[in-house]
Amino acid sequence: MNEDRAPERERERMEKKRSPIEWLNLMVSEPYYLFHFLAFFSYLVIRSSASPILSPHLTHHLLYREIQAILAFSLLTVIKMVRQETWEAFISDMLFFAKVFLLALALVMDYHLALWYLGIFFVIYILTQQPAYQGLGTSSKLTPLQLETLLTEGNTSRFWLVEFRASFSPACIRTSQCFPELSITYSHKNLSFGIVDIGIFPNAAEKFGIYLGGSMDQLPTYILFENAVEVSRIPQLDSEAKSSPPITKRLISRHFELDLRLLEYVKGN
Repeated sequence: MNEDRAPERERERMEKKRSPIEWLNLMVSEPYYLFHFLAFFSYLVIRSSASPILSPHLTHHLLYREIQAILAFSLLTVIKMVRQETWEAFISDMLFFAKVFLLALALVMDYHLALWYLGIFFVIYILTQQPAYQGLGTSSKLTPLQLETLLTEGNTSRFWLVEFRASFSPACIRTSQCFPELSITYSHKNLSFGIVDIGIFPNAAEKFGIYLGGSMDQLPTYILFENAVEVSRIPQLDSEAKSSPPITKRLISRHFELDLRLLEYVKGN
């Protein structure tokens, strides 16, 4: 079974290594990225057009603020590149910071322009959504019925680690690359990975005790099953929990002891 997945694993590794041109094509083809690019580019057009009518004092002050914004944005970019595990999370943070700086610069130029940009970003938020990572690694997309069948069949993996996600959840989009990458590293005959989309199957949330909405939002949720019995999950099934630590590959691996389970499997063979 694991040998049959070798070509799929290699394909997933290739999918992760996008060239700069491929990333550029992705951003141009996706409305979410394209609209943000056009909004940011419009500032350059407006700035150059407004230069002749701005007072020398305002022009000097605006240039000073622009230099500050560029330096601050560059520093944040370096910090986030080191800290963020996925491109989805990195791009999400960078777009947020870019919008904050753009609104601040527009406010220096004219508060009407700042309101105009605020309206544009609101429309982008309503009409578009950041795309999630498309690779699956060695994990399988499952319906709740398929998951229940796999868990109860005696000839399947002893352990199933399942991610419950939804395409409408920003947290799921930010971490969408973590689970596929973990599946490539840790899947074997005794441990399989599956993904259930709560957005498509909302009844699965209630079935598996996943709270949605507000501060109680528990997406994504990861549950480890052993022979159809839940062993562990993150975030914890605690109705009083107000928040949970950010989802990272290290957190998932440590919580479910994936290194230990892989080592036990290798020693057993």
